Amino acid sequence: MDVKQQIEALRAEIMEHNRHYYDEDAPVISDFEYDALMRQLEELEAAHPEFYSASSPTQKVGGTAKSSFAPVVHEVPLESLNDVFSFDELRAFDERMRAELPEGVEYCAEPKIDGLSMSLEYENGVFVRGATRGDGVTGEDVTENLRTVRSLPLRLKNAPERLIVRGEVYMSRAVFEELNAAREVNGEPLLANPRNAAAGSMRQQDPKVAASRKLDIIVFNIQKSVGREFTTHAETLDALREFGFDAVPYTICRSYEDCAAAVESIGERRGEFKYDIDGAVIKINSLAERVELGSTAKAPRWAAAYKYPPEKKESVVRDIVVQVGRTGVLTPKAVIEPVRLAGTTVTNATLHNQDFIDKLDVRIGDTVLVRKAGEIIPEVLEVVKGKRPEGTEPFHLPAYCPECGSPIVRDEDGVAMRCTGAECPAQRLRNIIHFASREAMDIEGLGQAVADALIRSGQLTSPAGIYYLRAEEVAKLDRMGKKSAQNLIDAIDKSRSAGLARLLCAFGIRQVGQKAGKVLAAHFGTLDRLMEASLEELQAVPDIGEVTAGFIRQWLDEPQARHQIELLRQAGVSFESGETRTDNRFEGLTFVLTGTLEGWTRDEAAAIIESRGGKASSSVSKKTSYVVAGESAGSKLTKAEALGIPILTEAEFKAMLE
Repeated sequence: MDVKQQIEALRAEIMEHNRHYYDEDAPVISDFEYDALMRQLEELEAAHPEFYSASSPTQKVGGTAKSSFAPVVHEVPLESLNDVFSFDELRAFDERMRAELPEGVEYCAEPKIDGLSMSLEYENGVFVRGATRGDGVTGEDVTENLRTVRSLPLRLKNAPERLIVRGEVYMSRAVFEELNAAREVNGEPLLANPRNAAAGSMRQQDPKVAASRKLDIIVFNIQKSVGREFTTHAETLDALREFGFDAVPYTICRSYEDCAAAVESIGERRGEFKYDIDGAVIKINSLAERVELGSTAKAPRWAAAYKYPPEKKESVVRDIVVQVGRTGVLTPKAVIEPVRLAGTTVTNATLHNQDFIDKLDVRIGDTVLVRKAGEIIPEVLEVVKGKRPEGTEPFHLPAYCPECGSPIVRDEDGVAMRCTGAECPAQRLRNIIHFASREAMDIEGLGQAVADALIRSGQLTSPAGIYYLRAEEVAKLDRMGKKSAQNLIDAIDKSRSAGLARLLCAFGIRQVGQKAGKVLAAHFGTLDRLMEASLEELQAVPDIGEVTAGFIRQWLDEPQARHQIELLRQAGVSFESGETRTDNRFEGLTFVLTGTLEGWTRDEAAAIIESRGGKASSSVSKKTSYVVAGESAGSKLTKAEALGIPILTEAEFKAMLE
């Protein structure tokens, strides 16, 4: 590959990473790896100016403005920063500044917050607009989402007539861990790190979602001030605090040695900040000198960002323990000798899964190289095989759950090893929440907070235990009360007759949701008949394949599942389908519902179709018989038209029923 091809390949690779990082909030490489790619490209372009391109990622900020939000042209561009990766490069920056400013320099040193950069506009002290950085020139209007940020002042104290401020929206580590814990309970993918979580939250179309994420903001620059003048950057930070902002802390430095000491100090304290940082920023303090020094195409000449490399240190694996997550997935963890990483003492490091352990061949007693992945989760990077003691043995995850003793199975489509226990203590909260959810037994009032409180109080140990709760005991929970407790018991009593389809969905059997629950309930009629069905009989049910049939049979054969079923039977929970077929007019027909119907919800319309022998599907295909289109019908209607499938209005559908 020649130099030009190498440059073009690097540009394409970096732009792809920009898309993942800025636009999708889902980076696929670490910041340090990204910075190394960017540095390689910068050096090649500097050595070969004949291949200059204005569209190169070295010439602009990485993001783009999203079409889902209104564009905002920044009155003052939101520039990026030039990075340095060693103290030699930091010294070179200091030497350049002293050459440009021979009368002496003064710097401000600050932590570099790893969040989502924002521009905030205030008029007469009132917050009027906020926008993301975007490409530095044009961002996206996220004003309403910013209003939900807890530490963003909507009205300032003693502020100038007009003020534009730059800051970083972030999610604190504590909130990040809380959010991921909730996502784990709900079976949702875990968020990679607080920066991505904050960026994704800020780009939610519904401000209520952004508000639920408990974001914060810290400001670090005045972009423009009308009505009050400043001479130094330190003055602006002090003023921002007076106005009511949480402003970035700073240290005044007057020499290279001061700057290096500040960088080291910030790095040592990085674990003490409530937000993540990925470096330290050194800035010329004088605002007049900043104007004199100016900027390049995308970054000011008067500042440098020292980027901390991911720390890697050796430690010894003293033990490997296995944790069972709230979704039943087993996660191995190395217990290591304490080691200092990124400002915190690390005693545990994730080993991810069995495939990861096998790949590295991690064993108890090994000396390993440990780092913090994304500055958050400590992980084992590699084994120092030359230091392996004699007598070590390969490690394998257990065949039975360490929490409840149930068999462990491997996901057929992944690397996860999962507990199959219906009463596994580690999965208790998630199983109960799913059992009571709207698509399952639909027990109103039994959400995560109430379920967690019932578990903590000792009143609830399994899904079946829901039907043994007593109003007088439930009322003793904090913020519950007699009326709320009785309402919950009434909702529980009502759910006893929810029917077999909902009950099967509530069991949480893999690949058995609402649709499969309805199919199984219609085919077998009662739970007892289903429990007696052989694997072959299950596979013969329409829409139940070999894999799903295996999951059903495996779950029903588990002693814990049998115990739950018996408790439900004694509690009077219906094991019968309870579905009656009105007639067979839709026998063999498949309907797809799209848009908003006036007379029914989609679930109600689907139930009507099924009660007349038809099938309600969620997707359009050549096998679709009719598409019922309500108001604001979307892509399903378009696809149906393209395939030539008959389209019914709501009135025409009603006529078919009559």
